[in-house]
Amino acid sequence: MNDLLVGKLVRLAAYDPEEMGKAFSRWSRDSEYWRLMDTSPAHMPSAQGTTKFFEKEIDKLDTSLYFFGVRRLEDNALIGEMILHVVNWAGGDAFVGLTIGERENWGKGYGTEMMHLLLQYAFLEVNLRRVTLTVFEYNPRAIRSYEKAGFRHEGRMRKFLNKEGRRWDMLFMGVLREEWMGLDTAAVVE
Repeated sequence: MNDLLVGKLVRLAAYDPEEMGKAFSRWSRDSEYWRLMDTSPAHMPSAQGTTKFFEKEIDKLDTSLYFFGVRRLEDNALIGEMILHVVNWAGGDAFVGLTIGERENWGKGYGTEMMHLLLQYAFLEVNLRRVTLTVFEYNPRAIRSYEKAGFRHEGRMRKFLNKEGRRWDMLFMGVLREEWMGLDTAAVVE
């Protein structure tokens, strides 16, 4: 079996709060990054403040949170982050979130492979039963990527988000372990 955390394009890596704080501060200067990632208005957090926040989160030693930096294999550059949050250990249920920082890394298959690697980790290493995520309806690139990784549409919160003077839905997507196990995983990461 291949390394659980390494794909053809990216690898999941240890989460370095200082490096992530600097990267997140830089990525946050792009309002489109915020628009795709968060419901709050775009703002520019400092690298120092963001680092302190990440250190505090990681220092909680919360065994239900798994943080990963994401590095491109070709040059080891930090391109994003992923978080797996187990919300129900008894039921084996978790939420996942991911971001890819700079626009030049968008649309290159990194997100699909990141999600594949994290699902492999969630289902084979952590032994979860289901993984859920939320995505805004105005992010069709992410929706297609999640569908490629095996996620199915499960619901929506209508008119949840107010952006650009318009109300948008937030979509819920999920994948069950048995669904993911039935995928042709070679096709998932291509």
